[in-house]
Amino acid sequence: MNLLNDIYSVLWVDLRVLRRQWIRTLSTSLVNPLLYLVAFGFGLGQGISFDGYSYLEFVIPGIIALTSMTVSFSGAGQKLNVDRLFFKSFDECLMSPVSVYSIIIGKALIGVVRGLFTSIVFMLVGFALSPSLNIDIAFVAVLVLSCFVFSFFGVLVSFLAKSHQDMSTVSSLVLLPMTFLSGTFFSLSQIPEALKIVLYFLPLTHSSESLRAITLEQSFPWIYIFVLLAFGVFFFVMSMVALKRSSV
Repeated sequence: MNLLNDIYSVLWVDLRVLRRQWIRTLSTSLVNPLLYLVAFGFGLGQGISFDGYSYLEFVIPGIIALTSMTVSFSGAGQKLNVDRLFFKSFDECLMSPVSVYSIIIGKALIGVVRGLFTSIVFMLVGFALSPSLNIDIAFVAVLVLSCFVFSFFGVLVSFLAKSHQDMSTVSSLVLLPMTFLSGTFFSLSQIPEALKIVLYFLPLTHSSESLRAITLEQSFPWIYIFVLLAFGVFFFVMSMVALKRSSV
Protein backbone atom coordinates (compact mmCIF):
# COMPACT_ATOMS: atom_id res chain seq x y z
CA MET A 1 0.00 0.00 0.00
CA ASN A 2 2.83 2.43 0.81
CA LEU A 3 4.40 1.69 -2.58
CA LEU A 4 1.13 2.52 -4.36
CA ASN A 5 0.79 5.75 -2.38
CA ASP A 6 4.36 6.73 -3.27
CA ILE A 7 3.80 5.96 -6.95
CA TYR A 8 0.64 8.05 -7.00
CA SER A 9 2.43 10.90 -5.23
CA VAL A 10 5.06 10.95 -8.01
CA LEU A 11 2.40 10.66 -10.72
CA TRP A 12 0.03 13.24 -9.21
CA VAL A 13 2.01 16.31 -10.30
CA ASP A 14 2.19 15.17 -13.92
CA LEU A 15 -1.51 14.26 -13.90
CA ARG A 16 -2.40 17.80 -12.87
CA VAL A 17 -0.43 19.17 -15.81
CA LEU A 18 -2.11 16.70 -18.18
CA ARG A 19 -5.56 17.63 -16.87
CA ARG A 20 -4.97 21.27 -17.77
CA GLN A 21 -3.55 20.48 -21.20
CA TRP A 22 -5.43 17.33 -22.25
CA ILE A 23 -7.08 18.87 -25.33
CA ARG A 24 -3.78 20.18 -26.68
CA THR A 25 -2.03 16.92 -25.78
CA LEU A 26 -4.63 14.80 -27.55
CA SER A 27 -4.85 16.97 -30.65
CA THR A 28 -1.09 17.14 -31.19
CA SER A 29 -0.62 13.42 -30.47
CA LEU A 30 -3.29 12.40 -32.99
CA VAL A 31 -1.84 14.34 -35.93
CA ASN A 32 0.78 11.78 -36.96
CA PRO A 33 -1.36 8.60 -36.66
CA LEU A 34 -4.24 10.20 -38.56
CA LEU A 35 -1.87 11.32 -41.30
CA TYR A 36 -0.42 7.80 -41.49
CA LEU A 37 -3.94 6.39 -41.70
CA VAL A 38 -4.91 8.70 -44.56
CA ALA A 39 -1.62 8.40 -46.44
CA PHE A 40 -1.13 4.64 -46.12
CA GLY A 41 -4.61 3.27 -45.37
CA PHE A 42 -6.57 5.29 -47.92
CA GLY A 43 -3.79 6.47 -50.23
CA LEU A 44 -1.09 3.94 -51.00
CA GLY A 45 -3.05 1.00 -49.63
CA GLN A 46 -6.12 1.23 -51.86
CA GLY A 47 -6.74 -2.15 -53.48
CA ILE A 48 -3.85 -3.86 -51.65
CA SER A 49 -4.43 -6.89 -49.44
CA PHE A 50 -2.23 -8.97 -47.11
CA ASP A 51 -2.99 -12.61 -46.30
CA GLY A 52 -6.65 -12.15 -47.21
CA TYR A 53 -7.12 -8.92 -45.23
CA SER A 54 -7.57 -5.44 -46.64
CA TYR A 55 -4.64 -3.11 -46.18
CA LEU A 56 -6.75 -0.88 -43.93
CA GLU A 57 -7.40 -3.81 -41.56
CA PHE A 58 -3.71 -4.67 -41.70
CA VAL A 59 -2.31 -1.21 -41.03
CA ILE A 60 -4.64 0.05 -38.25
CA PRO A 61 -3.20 -2.15 -35.45
CA GLY A 62 0.30 -1.26 -36.62
CA ILE A 63 -0.46 2.46 -36.34
CA ILE A 64 -1.96 1.88 -32.89
CA ALA A 65 1.29 0.20 -31.81
CA LEU A 66 3.26 3.06 -33.34
CA THR A 67 1.10 5.59 -31.49
CA SER A 68 1.65 3.81 -28.19
CA MET A 69 5.41 3.98 -28.78
CA THR A 70 5.75 7.62 -29.77
CA VAL A 71 3.27 9.09 -27.28
CA SER A 72 4.39 6.94 -24.33
CA PHE A 73 8.07 7.60 -24.99
CA SER A 74 7.66 11.36 -25.35
CA GLY A 75 5.06 11.60 -22.60
CA ALA A 76 7.40 10.05 -20.04
CA GLY A 77 10.83 10.95 -21.43
CA GLN A 78 10.42 14.51 -22.67
CA LYS A 79 8.63 15.68 -19.52
CA LEU A 80 11.22 14.10 -17.24
CA ASN A 81 14.07 15.46 -19.35
CA VAL A 82 12.76 19.01 -19.04
CA ASP A 83 12.16 18.59 -15.30
CA ARG A 84 15.71 17.30 -14.78
CA LEU A 85 17.73 19.64 -16.99
CA PHE A 86 15.67 22.83 -17.26
CA PHE A 87 13.40 23.29 -14.25
CA LYS A 88 15.61 21.18 -11.92
CA SER A 89 12.39 20.11 -10.20
CA PHE A 90 13.31 16.44 -10.35
CA ASP A 91 15.83 17.06 -7.57
CA GLU A 92 12.89 17.58 -5.21
CA CYS A 93 11.58 14.16 -6.17
CA LEU A 94 14.95 12.61 -5.35
CA MET A 95 14.95 14.26 -1.93
CA SER A 96 11.47 13.01 -1.10
CA PRO A 97 11.09 9.89 1.10
CA VAL A 98 10.03 7.55 -1.71
CA SER A 99 11.81 4.56 -3.18
CA VAL A 100 13.60 4.37 -6.51
CA TYR A 101 10.90 1.97 -7.72
CA SER A 102 8.19 4.51 -6.95
CA ILE A 103 10.01 7.29 -8.80
CA ILE A 104 10.59 5.25 -11.94
CA ILE A 105 7.10 3.73 -12.08
CA GLY A 106 5.45 7.04 -11.21
CA LYS A 107 7.35 8.90 -13.93
CA ALA A 108 6.66 6.13 -16.45
CA LEU A 109 2.94 6.07 -15.66
CA ILE A 110 2.32 9.53 -17.09
CA GLY A 111 3.64 8.21 -20.41
CA VAL A 112 1.36 5.17 -20.09
CA VAL A 113 -1.65 7.38 -19.39
CA ARG A 114 -0.92 9.63 -22.34
CA GLY A 115 -0.14 6.68 -24.63
CA LEU A 116 -3.33 4.85 -23.70
CA PHE A 117 -5.42 8.00 -23.98
CA THR A 118 -4.25 8.76 -27.51
CA SER A 119 -4.16 5.12 -28.67
CA ILE A 120 -7.71 4.42 -27.49
CA VAL A 121 -9.07 7.52 -29.25
CA PHE A 122 -7.32 6.48 -32.47
CA MET A 123 -8.52 2.89 -31.91
CA LEU A 124 -12.13 4.14 -31.88
CA VAL A 125 -11.51 5.93 -35.18
CA GLY A 126 -9.98 2.79 -36.66
CA PHE A 127 -12.83 0.60 -35.41
CA ALA A 128 -15.38 2.98 -36.94
CA LEU A 129 -13.60 2.67 -40.30
CA SER A 130 -13.13 -1.09 -40.04
CA PRO A 131 -15.75 -2.64 -37.69
CA SER A 132 -14.56 -6.18 -38.45
CA LEU A 133 -11.42 -5.69 -36.33
CA ASN A 134 -11.42 -7.72 -33.12
CA ILE A 135 -10.94 -5.42 -30.11
CA ASP A 136 -11.07 -7.35 -26.82
CA ILE A 137 -9.49 -7.44 -23.36
CA ALA A 138 -6.38 -9.16 -24.72
CA PHE A 139 -5.87 -6.28 -27.15
CA VAL A 140 -6.17 -3.72 -24.34
CA ALA A 141 -3.77 -5.72 -22.14
CA VAL A 142 -1.13 -5.84 -24.88
CA LEU A 143 -1.63 -2.13 -25.54
CA VAL A 144 -1.05 -1.36 -21.86
CA LEU A 145 2.08 -3.52 -21.88
CA SER A 146 3.35 -1.74 -24.99
CA CYS A 147 2.81 1.66 -23.37
CA PHE A 148 4.73 0.55 -20.28
CA VAL A 149 7.65 -0.74 -22.36
CA PHE A 150 8.11 2.51 -24.26
CA SER A 151 7.46 4.66 -21.19
CA PHE A 152 10.25 2.87 -19.33
CA PHE A 153 12.43 3.37 -22.40
CA GLY A 154 11.64 7.08 -22.32
CA VAL A 155 12.50 7.26 -18.61
CA LEU A 156 15.79 5.44 -19.22
CA VAL A 157 16.81 7.75 -22.06
CA SER A 158 15.90 10.84 -20.01
CA PHE A 159 18.14 9.65 -17.16
CA LEU A 160 21.02 9.08 -19.58
CA ALA A 161 20.53 12.31 -21.54
CA LYS A 162 22.98 15.12 -20.87
CA SER A 163 21.01 17.70 -22.86
CA HIS A 164 17.64 18.24 -24.53
CA GLN A 165 19.29 17.47 -27.86
CA ASP A 166 20.03 13.92 -26.70
CA MET A 167 16.30 13.15 -26.59
CA SER A 168 15.90 14.35 -30.18
CA THR A 169 18.92 12.29 -31.20
CA VAL A 170 17.38 9.10 -29.80
CA SER A 171 14.09 9.91 -31.52
CA SER A 172 15.87 10.32 -34.85
CA LEU A 173 18.25 7.37 -34.58
CA VAL A 174 16.03 4.85 -32.75
CA LEU A 175 12.33 5.71 -32.86
CA LEU A 176 12.21 6.92 -36.46
CA PRO A 177 13.79 3.73 -37.91
CA MET A 178 11.47 1.62 -35.75
CA THR A 179 8.51 3.57 -37.13
CA PHE A 180 9.11 2.37 -40.68
CA LEU A 181 11.01 -0.91 -40.20
CA SER A 182 9.00 -2.77 -37.54
CA GLY A 183 6.24 -4.18 -39.70
CA THR A 184 3.96 -1.24 -38.96
CA PHE A 185 3.11 -0.57 -42.60
CA PHE A 186 4.18 -3.81 -44.29
CA SER A 187 4.30 -7.53 -43.67
CA LEU A 188 7.57 -8.92 -42.36
CA SER A 189 7.06 -11.96 -44.60
CA GLN A 190 8.01 -9.76 -47.56
CA ILE A 191 11.54 -8.91 -46.42
CA PRO A 192 14.77 -10.96 -46.54
CA GLU A 193 15.33 -13.40 -43.70
CA ALA A 194 18.54 -11.73 -42.49
CA LEU A 195 16.85 -8.35 -42.16
CA LYS A 196 13.85 -9.94 -40.48
CA ILE A 197 16.11 -11.28 -37.71
CA VAL A 198 17.42 -7.77 -37.09
CA LEU A 199 13.91 -6.32 -36.93
CA TYR A 200 12.89 -8.79 -34.24
CA PHE A 201 15.37 -7.05 -31.94
CA LEU A 202 13.12 -3.96 -32.06
CA PRO A 203 10.33 -3.81 -29.45
CA LEU A 204 7.89 -2.11 -31.82
CA THR A 205 8.03 -5.18 -34.07
CA HIS A 206 6.64 -7.34 -31.28
CA SER A 207 4.05 -4.75 -30.33
CA SER A 208 2.82 -4.41 -33.91
CA GLU A 209 2.73 -8.14 -34.53
CA SER A 210 0.92 -8.81 -31.24
CA LEU A 211 -1.81 -6.22 -31.77
CA ARG A 212 -2.26 -7.25 -35.40
CA ALA A 213 -2.60 -10.94 -34.53
CA ILE A 214 -5.30 -10.14 -31.97
CA THR A 215 -7.29 -7.73 -34.14
CA LEU A 216 -7.22 -10.13 -37.11
CA GLU A 217 -8.13 -13.07 -34.81
CA GLN A 218 -5.01 -15.06 -35.56
CA SER A 219 -3.33 -17.41 -33.07
CA PHE A 220 -2.40 -15.62 -29.86
CA PRO A 221 1.20 -14.34 -30.12
CA TRP A 222 2.61 -15.60 -26.82
CA ILE A 223 6.23 -15.31 -27.93
CA TYR A 224 5.79 -11.61 -28.78
CA ILE A 225 4.19 -10.98 -25.38
CA PHE A 226 7.11 -12.58 -23.56
CA VAL A 227 9.62 -10.58 -25.59
CA LEU A 228 7.75 -7.35 -24.81
CA LEU A 229 7.80 -8.26 -21.11
CA ALA A 230 11.55 -8.87 -21.35
CA PHE A 231 12.06 -5.44 -22.95
CA GLY A 232 9.96 -3.82 -20.23
CA VAL A 233 11.91 -5.50 -17.43
CA PHE A 234 15.21 -4.59 -19.08
CA PHE A 235 14.31 -0.91 -19.48
CA PHE A 236 13.01 -0.79 -15.90
CA VAL A 237 16.16 -2.32 -14.43
CA MET A 238 18.42 -0.10 -16.51
CA SER A 239 16.40 2.93 -15.41
CA MET A 240 17.07 2.01 -11.77
CA VAL A 241 20.78 1.67 -12.49
CA ALA A 242 20.89 4.98 -14.34
CA LEU A 243 18.97 6.79 -11.60
CA LYS A 244 21.18 5.45 -8.82
CA ARG A 245 24.33 6.45 -10.71
CA SER A 246 23.03 9.94 -11.49
CA SER A 247 22.03 10.56 -7.85
CA VAL A 248 25.35 9.50 -6.33
